[in-house]
Amino acid sequence: MPAMLPIIYVRGYAGGTRGIDKQVDDPFYGFNDGSTHVRTDGDGDPRFYQFESPLLRLINDEDYELFVQGDQSAYLKARGDGEIEARSIWVYRFYDASATTFGKEPVDFDIEEAAVGLYEYVQLVLGKTGARRVYLLAHSMGGLVCRCMLQKVSLQKDSEGRDRTPGKELVDRFFTFGTPHGGIDFEAGSGLIDWALETFGPNGSDIFSPSKMYGYLHPDAQWGDRAPEGWRPHEIPAKAFDSKRVFCLIGTDAKDYGLSRKVVGPKSDGLVMIDNAYVRNAHRAFVYRAHSGRYGLVNSEEGYQNLRRFLFGELEVRVELRNLKLPPPKPEVKESWQADIRLSVRGLPIVMHEQLAAHHCPIQLNMEQDQKRDSADAPVPLTTVFLLDRHRFDPNVKNELSRRCRYALHLRVFRLEEKNGFFFWNDHIEQTADWDDTLIVDIGQPDDAQSEGLWAWTAWNSAVEGPTADRDPITAGPLGFVDNVAILEMPPTAKSILGDAAQLVFTIGQRE
Repeated sequence: MPAMLPIIYVRGYAGGTRGIDKQVDDPFYGFNDGSTHVRTDGDGDPRFYQFESPLLRLINDEDYELFVQGDQSAYLKARGDGEIEARSIWVYRFYDASATTFGKEPVDFDIEEAAVGLYEYVQLVLGKTGARRVYLLAHSMGGLVCRCMLQKVSLQKDSEGRDRTPGKELVDRFFTFGTPHGGIDFEAGSGLIDWALETFGPNGSDIFSPSKMYGYLHPDAQWGDRAPEGWRPHEIPAKAFDSKRVFCLIGTDAKDYGLSRKVVGPKSDGLVMIDNAYVRNAHRAFVYRAHSGRYGLVNSEEGYQNLRRFLFGELEVRVELRNLKLPPPKPEVKESWQADIRLSVRGLPIVMHEQLAAHHCPIQLNMEQDQKRDSADAPVPLTTVFLLDRHRFDPNVKNELSRRCRYALHLRVFRLEEKNGFFFWNDHIEQTADWDDTLIVDIGQPDDAQSEGLWAWTAWNSAVEGPTADRDPITAGPLGFVDNVAILEMPPTAKSILGDAAQLVFTIGQRE
């Protein structure tokens, strides 16, 4: 079972002095903000739905504590080693030194100095709580501060020439909300450059330039060093941190953000492009939320539920598509096969993951098929779901809860045709998929209390008679697992598109 370790929040970019002064007035740098609307109801009107904020949810759901007493840092320093409960929440207030509201001469913000401060703050939290590691939760640029600490600062000597403890020994899991891991390209046009200068200041935009990120993400580099050929900002070296301990929440709603959405474009969260919002080989989820604000990633039910399950989920279930073989293209027509995927978990009012063409981020099946790594040994990744044990829910109703966690995977596959550089619509039926079905998955144990180990039951919704809620487990016979891996044949209607050998591969494991 995952440990209840201290949580440290790291906020994103605040802009110039005016923005910094505004942010430091907030005791928790915005992580205490909630929201009170869902998008629309059945009549098309916004409805009241209270999301209390991620801080309050962690306190209510996971019994975390928030120690303040005037100043969190002072509170920490005044306590003895191991005196504070490990199940605690801390906010790294790195912007305070750059504010004008505390009566001191403000210090210009520097991302490496912020990363050094984060390293020291992590050490302080670990010493006072006695915990072995911490969880880092970061929004936007805060994720780059964390990566600078993990990839550079912790691998260097300190100001007195002493070795630092590598960040991978200090941090257990790392969750980012809308972090520009691949940078933000400010050379796309004069409009974007003008907006960047107005928003970030004449020097601030350099923090997000892919060419400048090398300076603070590589231990042997200095600010301004030119990145070598082939260096990619959205890769974390294994010696710095295991990318499988990273989760990237990617926003796909550009229209609910500020002016930047007009120059960044729709394939973004309004500020960060979808293709730049993830670490390679890390876990990820796409959600229809904007970069920040009341309808933003941090202040959303979708963000919180993904966060909670990544930190505390006891089960990890990876789903991959194996042996993909698409139909041969028609003569003189360029064909593209795409797939939409939605992931829903029983008991939640939201969709956990939505990778959709309508949100500019479908799975590009042709590209997946053409990659050399796509083979029986390296299938196409679809999604990874982290599931909470049923006993984490209301203990007053635990006897009414199923012994199984249930989730649904909705898949749609469709074809686009191009001819002479234009979409070819002659055979097209809008909003109609070539194949569309939902896989219901139950993971847990049978009702026989003597049974041990993890079992999985699956059924395609099209083959289930009556309401799915009336069947638990969804089928009589479970999948057969060998070394925690099970294979599910695709239905005949899907094989005609995805190939006769197409299979879904489930890998299930108990998390540490």
